[in-house]
Amino acid sequence: MARPAARFLFRAVAEFAGTAVLVCVVVGSGIMATNLTEDKGVALIINTFSTIFALALIILILAPISGAHFNPAVSLVQLISRAQRPVETAAYVVVQVAGAIVGAIVANVMFDQPAVQFSTSERVSPGMLLGEVIATAGLIVVIGVLIQRKQDALIPVAVAAWIGSAYFFAASTSFANPAVTIGRLFSNTFAGIAPVSVAPYIGAQLVGAVLGFLIVKAVARYRVNGS
Repeated sequence: MARPAARFLFRAVAEFAGTAVLVCVVVGSGIMATNLTEDKGVALIINTFSTIFALALIILILAPISGAHFNPAVSLVQLISRAQRPVETAAYVVVQVAGAIVGAIVANVMFDQPAVQFSTSERVSPGMLLGEVIATAGLIVVIGVLIQRKQDALIPVAVAAWIGSAYFFAASTSFANPAVTIGRLFSNTFAGIAPVSVAPYIGAQLVGAVLGFLIVKAVARYRVNGS
């Protein structure tokens, strides 16, 4: 009994750490970008490349331990796919959100910002919410299709590639992650999001997650039928 509990604790710690690192990189690179340039396009490029490099690495390193979700939307899909038990999903979501908040605080402190602050960057518009639906759905499809094809080794690069492209094609710059969205409200910097925008973003992300799940199921059915 102790060994399964210890293994699950280790997985939860990996989810916490991975999400914390991800948000620390997103927020920290955003602060660094604005310190280096006033050009928003250049700042977005800096933020994007820093994020996708770190994202690929933490997935590669931690996937064998926890599955490297770092994202409640991914964990939700694992639940509705019956690949994860409800208690495990709930625990993952809690540690992901906690890790995201800690990651934002660490980034703030690194750059001599107030440790805890709230963003004033309101990001809600129909186009931005649509962007979150598409970005999250695409993320779930990328992961799900590669798992179906037993090409799990490609997930770190594929996920990073999708998120990197979505930083530029999505009006929202692709949060695509409820935990990251919550974490980023704690930094009034380049990567921040105002509290009023958080709930709509999370709602859009969950819609995207379900849509992505349905697309993956449709793809699986198509492959099975061979049509």
